[in-house]
Amino acid sequence: MNETDILKMLADTGALLTGHFELRSGLHSNRFFQCANVLRYPRIAGLLCSELVKRMQAEMKIGNIDGVISPALGGILVGHEVARELDVKCVFAEKQDNKLVMRRFTIKPGERYIVAEDVITRGGRVQETIDIVKAAGAEVVAVLVLVDRSAGQASFGTPTLSLLKMAPEVWEPTVCPLCASKTPFVHPGS
Repeated sequence: MNETDILKMLADTGALLTGHFELRSGLHSNRFFQCANVLRYPRIAGLLCSELVKRMQAEMKIGNIDGVISPALGGILVGHEVARELDVKCVFAEKQDNKLVMRRFTIKPGERYIVAEDVITRGGRVQETIDIVKAAGAEVVAVLVLVDRSAGQASFGTPTLSLLKMAPEVWEPTVCPLCASKTPFVHPGS
């Protein structure tokens, strides 16, 4: 599977959007990846996550892992599919008072995890998830993401792999040309 195949899947499922968007990070952009649209097709989601795992296995030496953890909400399906491919457990962190926490699951000291996410721009939720794992005395051995909107600029201090690296234009709201032209923005969800 190459970048053209991946872009086609994203476009065909409505996951690649154009317009004026306010991202969760507060930045504005003219493109948005609504990965929920590709993830609503289980067979396609499975193909993408399987490809991500194949690339990880070919490029990284991570050894045994105990599970996959994802930040809710967007990463849950990616984490599930990655965990299914690896035949390990899948857990997720979820928001409580606008902060990610472990509410339903326990991470044990010494366990080894992969963090899986759908899209990163700055990587804030991935970093929060990594911090949760480390605070429990466990280890993050890799970060896997479908779409890296930072084009590789987001850094977590651990091996990171994505199917697609892109850097759509992003602007602070005060210098956004779409705001200057009075084009209304939308919050597409993340």
